[in-house]
Amino acid sequence: MEKYFIGIDHVQVAAPANQEDLARAFYAEKLGFKEITKPANLARKGGVWFQIGQQQLHIGVETNFEPAKKAHPAFAVHNATEVRKNLELQEVEIIYGDELEGADRFYIYDPFGNRIEIIEWL
Repeated sequence: MEKYFIGIDHVQVAAPANQEDLARAFYAEKLGFKEITKPANLARKGGVWFQIGQQQLHIGVETNFEPAKKAHPAFAVHNATEVRKNLELQEVEIIYGDELEGADRFYIYDPFGNRIEIIEWL
């Protein structure tokens, strides 16, 4: 089966209902992700989608929402130091975790409590 898989198309994180504007403020305005249009048949369910490089991030509405405690997307960046500084200027809390050899990484949380890893491979 391995020969059929070519990469990750998208990652989805959950959010409470009717929080699309908050998702846009964080993911589009603070992180700079480009919002993309959801297909009409899915748009009525709520949520919002973003393009990041060749992949997408889908923010999906979940009834009885609870953020994941450990599961998280990891976004690869160029110049983690500058990304960190920019986020700090926007008052996004930076959380440091275990060191990872060959990487500069840190964590942030979206407005819904979803953990996000920011990583630069050195």
